Amino acid sequence: MHVTICIVAFRNADEVARCVAALTRQSYADHDIVICENGGEEAWRALEKAVAAVRPLDPQVRCLLAGGNLGYAGGVNHCIRASGDSDGWWIVNPDTEPHPDALRALVERLARGDCHAVGGILHHADGRVQAYGGRWRPMLARSESIGHGHALGEQVDAAAVEARMNYILGASMLVGRNLVDRVGLMREDYFLYCEEVEWALRAGAHGLKLGFAPESLVCHGQGGTTGSADPIRRRPRLPIYLDERNKINVVHDTTPLWLVVAIPAALLLLTMRYAARGAWRQWGYALSGWLAGVTGRRGLPPWMR
Repeated sequence: MHVTICIVAFRNADEVARCVAALTRQSYADHDIVICENGGEEAWRALEKAVAAVRPLDPQVRCLLAGGNLGYAGGVNHCIRASGDSDGWWIVNPDTEPHPDALRALVERLARGDCHAVGGILHHADGRVQAYGGRWRPMLARSESIGHGHALGEQVDAAAVEARMNYILGASMLVGRNLVDRVGLMREDYFLYCEEVEWALRAGAHGLKLGFAPESLVCHGQGGTTGSADPIRRRPRLPIYLDERNKINVVHDTTPLWLVVAIPAALLLLTMRYAARGAWRQWGYALSGWLAGVTGRRGLPPWMR
């Protein structure tokens, strides 16, 4: 099985180079790497230079220049379209450092033939688990990270995780060709955030299954490019706005009958998250994103056009 590793970059050449250096140590050799730079020609040149420093003259690594800022989903799709002969695509965030056997474990789980996409364990550098997988809750327009806060190395019941999860976190997900052929690519009108949730739910609606490979370990910086992991009162506008907007869009696109419950529930939850903690500026960002979702806005945020 030939796998193309897909990375979306945005003016973060050094971060991408660290990820590519980690990918050099993968024990599964039948792969290539395609990186989509969304940040313009100058950023693309910096990316090529940084990547060449860790993988000199390597024809298995390609840096593509996007024709504009395609967003995360658009960047992933650009990588997939540029590698149409692959049997599968491993989508990894640029702020990750996969362990050497991460891809091998994903491929082995997919090869069992009873699932169409596979995730593993995302963890932080301190050994805390970020997630084994995700559970989307449409009535709240919110997601739950399964296993969050557990210690890395704890025994994991893989079958139980697979029974609960209905999406794979986009920081590390191996997608088989069958899924792409049957349900299509990511929705680019999400631009950033929640696109992997909608993709997995769409696959589930087609009867496709998700797998979990606990031996696939990926250290995730989480939010390094967008600032989404900053302290709550310093968190910037873009990740808050798009996160709240796209959560409503997921409900609209997958379970629209839940909107009558999800819209007020999401408003209450974002108020509890930001306003109740004194993060008034961030509450305003969240409220504007929520309203954008309620009114059906999509694509590039208006202040970035």
